Amino acid sequence: MLAEDNEESIREQAINALLAQPLGSFVTALRQSAPLPQLLRFCGNHLVEKQEIATAMMLHDHCPMPFLIAAAKRLPTSAVQELMGNLDRLSTAPSLVASLLHSASLTADQQQQLVELMRETPEDISAFAEAAADAEPDLAKRVTLLQSLSHMRVVERVQLALKGNREERMALIRDPCKVVQRAVLQSSRLTDREVETFASMASLTDEVLRLIGTDRNFRRNYTVVRNLITNPKTPLDVSLHLLPSINPQDLKNLCGNRNIPETLRNTATRLQRQRTQARGSE
Repeated sequence: MLAEDNEESIREQAINALLAQPLGSFVTALRQSAPLPQLLRFCGNHLVEKQEIATAMMLHDHCPMPFLIAAAKRLPTSAVQELMGNLDRLSTAPSLVASLLHSASLTADQQQQLVELMRETPEDISAFAEAAADAEPDLAKRVTLLQSLSHMRVVERVQLALKGNREERMALIRDPCKVVQRAVLQSSRLTDREVETFASMASLTDEVLRLIGTDRNFRRNYTVVRNLITNPKTPLDVSLHLLPSINPQDLKNLCGNRNIPETLRNTATRLQRQRTQARGSE
């Protein structure tokens, strides 16, 4: 508080005293659930170039946006990954997205998602026609959904993916923008049944199926695992990783499934043989 005093001499002494403190003290204070506004302002004005401070400041939604913009450029890889997992926040803060684009910690995929978020021009209506047809059987509702999606900017579709209904999510999981697809999978309204359906859809991109297959929460659902393994579109490395968790009957079915990649089918056959031999030796 004294670092913002009206008296210049007091203000300078307080600032110098604070700058002499260990950086860890500020990080600890910033990690509190409700840090003082004065603390956020001091760190934003004097310490935001430090990665530890930038990361701690980014955790708070009520941190002033100018300081978040400055912090975004200095985030380490782990903090960027965490922020990319909060598409609700990013889709409502275009200035934060623009700043994050200058981060040296971005991967090529993350950069692509941020560029998509900044896109203002709506996609061609044909990009959503097939997805809307699969998501909504009622013709009148389908036309309404199709028209609505075709006029939305990417950030608006991200918000719809996060907060919309089942039919909207079913359409948006096939959105041409990866960031919208990811938003569907981040939705707090997403049900187990929807994820099971997604896992079985050969019309989805490899990226979506990989995201489902590498998500620990989704993998707790055995039906999701089984559907991914039997989906010919699932990336082979994902299917092979999930294969050991399959039950005996489903494993037997896989051995004769001609719709899955040959490598996966052969591996399933070897696994079944190993399990049979193990039971025989008991």
